[in-house]
Amino acid sequence: MNISPKERFLDICHFKRPGDLCMLSTHNFFGGQTLEKWVEQGAPKEIIHPRFLNDYFQFEPMHWLSEIKSGIFWSMAYMGYAGGKEIPPKIDLGHGITVLPETLSPLVPAYESRFISEDKRTVTYTTGGGQTVKRLKESIKWDFGMSMFLDWPVKDRATWNEHKKRLDPNIPERWPADWNAYVQKMNGKGEPLSLEVGSFYGYLREWVGSERILYMFYDDPNLIEDMMEQVLYLETEVIKRVLKDIKVQQATFFEDMAYKAGTLISPAMVRKFMMPRYKKITDLLHSYGVDVIYLDCDGNVEQLIPLWLEVGINFIDPFEVAAGNDAVALRKKYGKDLIIGGAIDKRALAKGKEAIREEVMSKVPFLLETGGYFPGVDHVVPPDVTFANYCYYINLMREVAGLERLSFY
Repeated sequence: MNISPKERFLDICHFKRPGDLCMLSTHNFFGGQTLEKWVEQGAPKEIIHPRFLNDYFQFEPMHWLSEIKSGIFWSMAYMGYAGGKEIPPKIDLGHGITVLPETLSPLVPAYESRFISEDKRTVTYTTGGGQTVKRLKESIKWDFGMSMFLDWPVKDRATWNEHKKRLDPNIPERWPADWNAYVQKMNGKGEPLSLEVGSFYGYLREWVGSERILYMFYDDPNLIEDMMEQVLYLETEVIKRVLKDIKVQQATFFEDMAYKAGTLISPAMVRKFMMPRYKKITDLLHSYGVDVIYLDCDGNVEQLIPLWLEVGINFIDPFEVAAGNDAVALRKKYGKDLIIGGAIDKRALAKGKEAIREEVMSKVPFLLETGGYFPGVDHVVPPDVTFANYCYYINLMREVAGLERLSFY
């Protein structure tokens, strides 16, 4: 009996298909420099295009409703490399420099990206998120690497009052122009659908800055509350409008509120400020029958998992190995309460076949057999991972699942 991709996705999430290998396109993405290097190493030149790449590695499709500007994916290169069909157009800053929109929150309209200065190695400019950043020219070329952040748009109550105007759910540009046609198209898609439903730390960090936001929880908690309430208002309005018309299989939060040694904000602060608002969103989602609620967070999330589970967030990714996350131990601890994504150490893929086999065989057979697992490298595949190593990794995953090898050359 045939099963649809939507049913299969939900069955894996509900632990009904042990042993089933489902490598989602939205959980397996790559830096542009990585793909360019792979072409030099013998990969087909078409691999730089998302459509070809996803088919080539037989990643399973998932469609993020990025046409609705409710999250981060609508403006990112990940739209192309994480399951999308096209990479978003770049913005020309002049001076021979083009950049991605870089709006890691649902700001409509985005700020103007504007050139400020350059030297031999770096460029300073403002992003669509209203930040001032300095970046290496090489990293801009490859859409890869971190920025040095110099300034942020929200500094106090006055700047917040201006900024929050970009978080109005009713701005027409937030929505597809022909809603009825969009609804019909989305409901007719065969692959699972995912709706972005917000962030109560990640967005605020993007607006205020990583250091300033931590002080603000103590120095101006009322302003924190106001920012979170605006996010809650935006996302609940989006959820109600979308889910009355479109059946989605997953809802998605973005946070990035941890680092290598643990959470950036205390569990007590999460419980006070965030959990009541998470709960309002998850209760609303549950009322529409959405019970797969995903959260993207880097770093060591061990202290955060029980808090997220308590409010109904049950699918966490990418479980970075270098930050100390142990997916096997977490599965044994939380059982079927926790859906796991990622958890494959990117560093092992750079070391060679022996390290890759050890990494995969130490966790994937157990995680696949216990179910509720969507494998992926624990972040963007970096350029030090060779094409040959990655192909070996893909076929090793297929071997574990009892699938035929793919031919890559």
